[in-house]
Amino acid sequence: MTPVPRLVVAAPSSGSGKTTVATGLMAAFAARGLTVSPHKVGPDYIDPGYHALATGRVGRNLDAYLCGPELIAPLFLHGARGCDLAVVEGVMGLYDGAAGHGELASTAHVAKLLRAPVVLVVDASSQSRSVAALVHGFASWDPEVRVGGVILNKVGSDRHEAMLREALDASGVPVLGALRRVPRVDTPSRHLGLVPVAERRAAAVDAVAAMAAQVAEGCDLDALAALARNAGALPGAAWDAAEAVAAVDPPARDHPAGPAGFPGKRAPVVAVAGGPAFTFSYAEHAELLAAAGAEVVTFDPLRDEQLPEGTAGLVVGAASPRCTRPSCRRTNRCARRSPSSRGAVRPWPPSAPACSICAGSWTGGPCAGCWTPAPAWANGSLSATGTRWPSATVCWPPRGRGRAGTSSTARSSSPAPARPPPGV
Repeated sequence: MTPVPRLVVAAPSSGSGKTTVATGLMAAFAARGLTVSPHKVGPDYIDPGYHALATGRVGRNLDAYLCGPELIAPLFLHGARGCDLAVVEGVMGLYDGAAGHGELASTAHVAKLLRAPVVLVVDASSQSRSVAALVHGFASWDPEVRVGGVILNKVGSDRHEAMLREALDASGVPVLGALRRVPRVDTPSRHLGLVPVAERRAAAVDAVAAMAAQVAEGCDLDALAALARNAGALPGAAWDAAEAVAAVDPPARDHPAGPAGFPGKRAPVVAVAGGPAFTFSYAEHAELLAAAGAEVVTFDPLRDEQLPEGTAGLVVGAASPRCTRPSCRRTNRCARRSPSSRGAVRPWPPSAPACSICAGSWTGGPCAGCWTPAPAWANGSLSATGTRWPSATVCWPPRGRGRAGTSSTARSSSPAPARPPPGV
């Protein structure tokens, strides 16, 4: 049993203020000298960048759809190891999960897997007494989900706040904060969510500081910390990359990696695309590669002319579409100028637009020794009624498990992807 004080920040729907509250809480607690572990429910690669700014630690995802429910608690414990408190930002509405799969991968599902109390962020604009019915409904819908408090967002005035608090007195759910309606924090968005931190770092730092100040002023941090401490201990052990690699299928073990597998030789270099263009990735990917014996080297296709010296494997994630064209052209150029890339791992981008460096993609450029599925994202978007999960794999060694072992596979509700070219 591992005790980790923790909170899950949820909301009735998207746009209620989850990111502002969650990121603000992380930064406010960190300002008090606490080591805060940041987490995000689902396959969201953007919000964790803001979480990392708030806490000084890598933002980590808790994706029950991709990794499986059984790995949520171990992955959480892995990320929260040595921390004083963990804050988990939810996704969409509290009970919104993968379309057609019930509660799977919803914030409520993850909260139950973590045995964590939920703080419900409610957009209180344009309502008063009705807020009590809303909160009561969310708190009573699933008896296994513990809504431990509510934070009222977009409160108009002292009188408005008093009316909201009076209405909620009878609900049995304590009010842990009230944030006033203020000019929007400078967090510009586009179709995939917030603009990534890597594209606006200085402005993002200012935005996180503004969120922290707003939350610190309007929320009862002591009460929130006490709620987190009441979460209790989680059973089981933390996920470990070395153990995951050791547990792969025998075919993967037949090809030992690193100095131990190649006496007298340098560990195989695996180049991972990074920089502003490639920010959509899970922290555990690099940890798995390193545990398997690889020397993981990050390169920036927009800046670097060649792949790192001695590259034996290449992992290319994905980017916002507006970054994709130049980054794909540059990645192709790097690969063509690096003879060692012919033996590279075949990467499939782990998120939309699923077209990084393959012929026939949006770039129309030549294939750099890899193939991708059809761009599943192109006709879909993230929604409570039809989330489209681009089919994606990042794999090293070439054969491994489809969960948090040596490869990761995101399932797809879109049409079946194109098959790889012959010989792949």
